[in-house]
Amino acid sequence: MWVKICANTNLDDALLAAELGADALGFVFAESQRQMSAEQVAAITPHLPSHIEKVGVFYTHSAEEIAEIALKAGLDTAQLHGGHDTALIERLRELLGLNFGLVQTLHWIADGSADSSFDIASQLDLVRNSGGPDRVLVDSRVGRLGGGTGVSFDWRSAREVFRNHCRNLRLIAAGGLKPDNLAQAIELMQPWGVDVASGVEATPGRKDPDRLARFLEIAKSRPVAAAAE
Repeated sequence: MWVKICANTNLDDALLAAELGADALGFVFAESQRQMSAEQVAAITPHLPSHIEKVGVFYTHSAEEIAEIALKAGLDTAQLHGGHDTALIERLRELLGLNFGLVQTLHWIADGSADSSFDIASQLDLVRNSGGPDRVLVDSRVGRLGGGTGVSFDWRSAREVFRNHCRNLRLIAAGGLKPDNLAQAIELMQPWGVDVASGVEATPGRKDPDRLARFLEIAKSRPVAAAAE
């Protein structure tokens, strides 16, 4: 199973995650306790193994800003928030090339203020039919916070939505995952990959080595899932 360890803020944590088997490392370029600058990430990425996917998490819809940061920081992939934007994706392809990775983030409302099932289903259909990113990360939204909340969404409800609307998409599950609930989340949602930030932290922006190791051990014991047909 593909695993991304997100919200890295220092080289030691990044190297440990890579050593333990992570496939991708994420860096947050948005207002957050874990926010990084392009210069800070550029001091980390040259020291990472070549097989590690280096992912920037962006909330802006400025393709030029994303491209500038990606090139300066040494990124392979951009994780896009704020809703699917075809014009943004097309412009990023122009600026960064067809081989630059794109992951579309969608949000499942986890605070009980709304039912996300229909909204997520329609957004998955939109992404799938747009010819844009083939990887979709579904994270929890709590209020205005669209990531790093440590809160999980309704995995049982999500299972049916993903089963019916993720055809040809590689689903990445996020939001409230941690070693203690990861096996259950994988069993229910059957994702292609998983993403974690706060669930393996000791403090915001600092990883807990034991929790990180346990998370990766559990995830890597699961088979790699193909995109839903």
